Amino acid sequence: MRNGEDLEGFDGEASSASMISAASSPYQPTTEPVSQRRGLGGLRCDLDYLRGTLGRMKVAEVVLALTAFICIETIMECSPCEGLYFFEFVSCSALVVTGALLLLFSLNLHTRIPQINWNLTDLVNTGLSTFFFFIASVVLAALNHKTGAEIAAVVFGFLAMAVYAVNTYLAVRKWRVNSRQQSSRQTSDYIRARTESREVVHRPEIQRLDA
Repeated sequence: MRNGEDLEGFDGEASSASMISAASSPYQPTTEPVSQRRGLGGLRCDLDYLRGTLGRMKVAEVVLALTAFICIETIMECSPCEGLYFFEFVSCSALVVTGALLLLFSLNLHTRIPQINWNLTDLVNTGLSTFFFFIASVVLAALNHKTGAEIAAVVFGFLAMAVYAVNTYLAVRKWRVNSRQQSSRQTSDYIRARTESREVVHRPEIQRLDA
């Protein structure tokens, strides 16, 4: 039988061995803060984006599209109704798509999907919304019956078109800047790779070490 000293020594050896195995084990408990882990738990509103020009324009587009949609929904009678239905479709589509983009950008959710070119997506959305709001507003203005709801819908339709047009211009500028930065980055990476390959060719001792 082991005496008390032997048991204490055995326990000390076991504890030290367990500490060493835990230190050398690749499965260490994570100390990463919860807010930095991926997922939807660390969502934060990007106030800088909402206070910026693009964020304010996105909010204005959502408000104008919603107002135009509400105005067109209050019309109870129409003849012909094609212009009204087209305006309703355009305003509703612009509201849904622009609202989704505003949510993605304001919560920085777009950074979690880098496979999508979000600058180009925003450019396409603003460009198409500008074009279709212009067509829908012109058609509704030509076919309306001079009621208050129709006139209000036309006014808000043209206002939304104007805001979308300005946003399209800013989106084009941003897309061009990002494209130039990406092309210059690719060029610098290519030059760096060529330089490193030439250094390897002109230094035979590196080739011997690799061999």
